[in-house]
Amino acid sequence: MKKVLVINGPNLNMLGVREPEIYGKMTLEDINSLILKKAEELNIQVKFYQSNIEGEIVNSIHSAYNNFDGIIINPGAYSHYSGAIYDALKAVGLPCAEVHISNVFAREEHRHNMVTAGASKGVISGFGAKSYILALEGLFDE
Repeated sequence: MKKVLVINGPNLNMLGVREPEIYGKMTLEDINSLILKKAEELNIQVKFYQSNIEGEIVNSIHSAYNNFDGIIINPGAYSHYSGAIYDALKAVGLPCAEVHISNVFAREEHRHNMVTAGASKGVISGFGAKSYILALEGLFDE
Protein backbone atom coordinates (compact mmCIF):
# COMPACT_ATOMS: atom_id res chain seq x y z
CA MET A 1 0.00 0.00 0.00
CA LYS A 2 1.34 3.44 -0.95
CA LYS A 3 1.68 6.03 1.80
CA VAL A 4 1.15 9.76 1.21
CA LEU A 5 1.86 12.67 3.51
CA VAL A 6 -0.61 15.53 3.00
CA ILE A 7 0.87 18.82 4.22
CA ASN A 8 -1.09 22.05 4.61
CA GLY A 9 0.64 25.33 5.28
CA PRO A 10 -0.25 28.65 6.86
CA ASN A 11 -3.83 29.75 7.40
CA LEU A 12 -5.31 26.55 5.99
CA ASN A 13 -6.43 25.68 9.51
CA MET A 14 -8.80 28.65 9.08
CA LEU A 15 -10.64 27.22 6.08
CA GLY A 16 -14.38 27.63 6.40
CA VAL A 17 -13.83 30.96 8.15
CA ARG A 18 -11.14 32.65 6.04
CA GLU A 19 -12.49 34.42 2.96
CA PRO A 20 -15.18 31.85 2.09
CA GLU A 21 -15.85 33.68 -1.20
CA ILE A 22 -12.35 32.57 -2.30
CA TYR A 23 -11.70 29.36 -0.33
CA GLY A 24 -15.22 28.04 0.15
CA LYS A 25 -16.99 26.99 3.32
CA MET A 26 -15.37 23.60 3.82
CA THR A 27 -13.07 23.26 6.80
CA LEU A 28 -9.68 21.56 6.63
CA GLU A 29 -11.24 18.63 8.51
CA ASP A 30 -13.94 18.39 5.80
CA ILE A 31 -11.27 18.33 3.10
CA ASN A 32 -9.24 15.72 5.00
CA SER A 33 -12.36 13.53 5.18
CA LEU A 34 -12.77 13.75 1.39
CA ILE A 35 -9.11 12.87 0.88
CA LEU A 36 -9.38 9.93 3.26
CA LYS A 37 -12.43 8.57 1.44
CA LYS A 38 -10.69 8.79 -1.96
CA ALA A 39 -7.47 7.33 -0.52
CA GLU A 40 -9.38 4.29 0.71
CA GLU A 41 -10.81 3.79 -2.80
CA LEU A 42 -7.28 4.02 -4.25
CA ASN A 43 -5.75 1.79 -1.54
CA ILE A 44 -3.49 4.62 -0.36
CA GLN A 45 -2.70 5.34 3.26
CA VAL A 46 -2.62 9.05 4.15
CA LYS A 47 -1.33 11.07 7.06
CA PHE A 48 -2.27 14.73 7.53
CA TYR A 49 -0.10 17.55 8.79
CA GLN A 50 -0.77 21.29 9.09
CA SER A 51 1.47 24.07 10.35
CA ASN A 52 1.67 27.82 10.09
CA ILE A 53 5.45 27.66 10.66
CA GLU A 54 7.84 27.25 7.73
CA GLY A 55 10.51 25.32 9.66
CA GLU A 56 7.94 22.84 10.96
CA ILE A 57 6.77 22.22 7.39
CA VAL A 58 10.40 21.61 6.36
CA ASN A 59 10.78 19.14 9.24
CA SER A 60 7.59 17.38 8.20
CA ILE A 61 8.88 17.03 4.63
CA HIS A 62 12.15 15.61 5.98
CA SER A 63 10.19 13.10 8.07
CA ALA A 64 8.63 11.75 4.87
CA TYR A 65 12.00 10.45 3.68
CA ASN A 66 12.00 6.61 3.90
CA ASN A 67 8.55 6.73 5.53
CA PHE A 68 6.23 7.79 2.68
CA ASP A 69 5.92 7.18 -1.04
CA GLY A 70 4.75 10.67 -1.94
CA ILE A 71 3.71 14.11 -0.71
CA ILE A 72 0.75 16.33 -1.46
CA ILE A 73 1.41 19.87 -0.28
CA ASN A 74 -0.55 23.08 -0.13
CA PRO A 75 2.18 25.44 1.03
CA GLY A 76 -0.22 28.40 1.08
CA ALA A 77 1.60 31.71 0.87
CA TYR A 78 4.95 29.94 1.31
CA SER A 79 4.62 28.71 -2.27
CA HIS A 80 5.46 32.22 -3.46
CA TYR A 81 8.81 32.61 -1.71
CA SER A 82 9.99 29.60 0.30
CA GLY A 83 13.30 28.34 -0.95
CA ALA A 84 13.49 26.26 2.23
CA ILE A 85 10.36 24.26 1.37
CA TYR A 86 11.52 23.93 -2.25
CA ASP A 87 14.91 22.60 -1.07
CA ALA A 88 13.29 20.18 1.38
CA LEU A 89 11.03 18.75 -1.32
CA LYS A 90 13.99 18.32 -3.65
CA ALA A 91 16.10 16.77 -0.87
CA VAL A 92 13.67 13.95 -0.05
CA GLY A 93 13.22 13.08 -3.72
CA LEU A 94 9.63 11.86 -3.39
CA PRO A 95 6.94 12.47 -5.98
CA CYS A 96 5.10 15.59 -4.90
CA ALA A 97 1.93 17.32 -6.05
CA GLU A 98 1.34 20.94 -5.10
CA VAL A 99 -2.26 22.01 -4.65
CA HIS A 100 -4.05 25.30 -4.24
CA ILE A 101 -7.76 25.67 -3.54
CA SER A 102 -8.09 28.92 -5.48
CA ASN A 103 -6.79 29.67 -8.96
CA VAL A 104 -3.68 31.59 -7.96
CA PHE A 105 -3.27 32.90 -11.51
CA ALA A 106 -6.65 34.61 -11.37
CA ARG A 107 -5.66 36.47 -8.21
CA GLU A 108 -3.12 39.12 -7.24
CA GLU A 109 0.03 39.21 -9.33
CA HIS A 110 2.32 38.38 -6.38
CA ARG A 111 0.63 34.97 -6.22
CA HIS A 112 1.59 34.08 -9.80
CA ASN A 113 5.19 33.22 -8.87
CA MET A 114 5.31 29.79 -7.23
CA VAL A 115 8.82 28.94 -6.03
CA THR A 116 7.88 25.58 -4.53
CA ALA A 117 6.12 24.36 -7.68
CA GLY A 118 9.47 23.62 -9.32
CA ALA A 119 10.00 20.79 -6.84
CA SER A 120 6.69 19.15 -7.68
CA LYS A 121 5.60 16.63 -10.28
CA GLY A 122 2.58 18.83 -10.96
CA VAL A 123 0.47 21.69 -9.66
CA ILE A 124 -3.31 21.69 -9.35
CA SER A 125 -4.90 25.05 -8.71
CA GLY A 126 -8.42 26.39 -8.68
CA PHE A 127 -10.62 23.35 -8.20
CA GLY A 128 -11.40 23.94 -4.54
CA ALA A 129 -11.21 20.87 -2.32
CA LYS A 130 -11.19 18.69 -5.44
CA SER A 131 -7.63 19.92 -6.10
CA TYR A 132 -6.49 17.50 -3.39
CA ILE A 133 -8.44 14.59 -4.92
CA LEU A 134 -6.97 15.27 -8.35
CA ALA A 135 -3.49 15.33 -6.80
CA LEU A 136 -4.09 12.02 -5.05
CA GLU A 137 -5.34 10.44 -8.28
CA GLY A 138 -2.37 11.68 -10.31
CA LEU A 139 0.52 11.50 -7.87
CA PHE A 140 1.70 8.04 -8.89
CA ASP A 141 0.66 8.12 -12.56
CA GLU A 142 3.55 7.57 -14.93
